[in-house]
Amino acid sequence: MPARTTQIHDNARATGSAASGAAAVRGLAGACHPLPAAAVTVFAAALTAAAGQAPARAAVTVGAVAAGQLSVGWCNDRADLRRDLATGRQDKPLAAGTVSPAAVTGAAAVALLLCVPLSLACGPFAGAAHLVGVAAAWAYNLRLKRTAASWIPYALAFGLLPAFVTLGLPGAPWPPPWLTAAAALLGAGAHFANVLPDIEDDLATGVTGLPQRLGRPVSAALAGLLVLGSTATLVVGPPGRVTAYGWLLLAATAAALLLAARRPAGRLPFLATMAVAGADVILLVVELRP
Repeated sequence: MPARTTQIHDNARATGSAASGAAAVRGLAGACHPLPAAAVTVFAAALTAAAGQAPARAAVTVGAVAAGQLSVGWCNDRADLRRDLATGRQDKPLAAGTVSPAAVTGAAAVALLLCVPLSLACGPFAGAAHLVGVAAAWAYNLRLKRTAASWIPYALAFGLLPAFVTLGLPGAPWPPPWLTAAAALLGAGAHFANVLPDIEDDLATGVTGLPQRLGRPVSAALAGLLVLGSTATLVVGPPGRVTAYGWLLLAATAAALLLAARRPAGRLPFLATMAVAGADVILLVVELRP
């Protein structure tokens, strides 16, 4: 009987450990900011297709971007832990206690360590471009989000993403200026759209980036203008006539952003930005592939 009882207890502990392990994995997945990380990684994959990268090089490029995005997301949640606890953010895994700070710190470090060799495997210039973008994102998490320069890391990181892809091609060519500009505008617009729901909590906890200083109405308007400017640059930038899809994309972007502007306090502006980015990806793959 004692042996049977011990076995039952051992089974219960094993089940509990498996359950806690699964919860920790879910917590890590939620703490990496999965939607933005996935969106940027898909955007990078689309750029590799549009640029005509070889499959093996494209896989390394996308892997580097994924690792970088994971490191940035985990770094962000770890850096925001005290503020999230102060504002009762139970939707954040760290603040809710779903995953430990040590686990998130370790995951961010591992992802960053993977990002470095994967980036450099795409070539020294390409790797440098990507690592500068990742460093800018970390700088935002650790310091710049509390300054008026909060938009710069987003613009820089997004703007360098096309360069990471094209510099990995034979001859290491730079991307066309219109593509860099469109990506940078999209990144800056995403920054303004992303912080809109949290402006009050940010101000209460000392986060005074540019959107927080400008206030929600102005920041919502700027988010829409920047994203619309990104789409317009992407549509009219390439040589040749604007296609029907380009004009349709431009009109749909304007309509989506006008709709999102009616609810600037929610997640709609950010989701609209992600939808616009998805439509831009289609344009890149269908119309810009060599």
